[in-house]
Amino acid sequence: EKLFRQPESCHLGDCPICCLPLMFNMKDAMLQTCCSKVICKGCSHADMIREIQENRKQLTCPFCRHPKPTTVDEMKLYGMKRVAANDPVALRELGKESFQSGDYDKAFKYCTKAAELGDVDAHYHL
Repeated sequence: EKLFRQPESCHLGDCPICCLPLMFNMKDAMLQTCCSKVICKGCSHADMIREIQENRKQLTCPFCRHPKPTTVDEMKLYGMKRVAANDPVALRELGKESFQSGDYDKAFKYCTKAAELGDVDAHYHL
């Protein structure tokens, strides 16, 4: 019985839409670049079905209803807006991106700032 129960919580918290605990595996969740919210794939899928049924041409974020980015440049612009607002999730993601590109000083700076703002994953990446 214990094996098939949902976990009580995760370091990612709960999905802000359905309030179910997010899974430990990030493959089962999606990070929205417009608001930096992690949303479960079930809510994302349900939102996509709703938008298709309503014949919407512009897809929106299931949480904040902001139009989803259509290009990589738009996605980076949304991310930089969140970084300017001191969003810890956006700072951590920028730190991870800097690390992968080989800029370790920037990665350390962004992940440290995210960790100071309380992001658990940023602590892990440091």
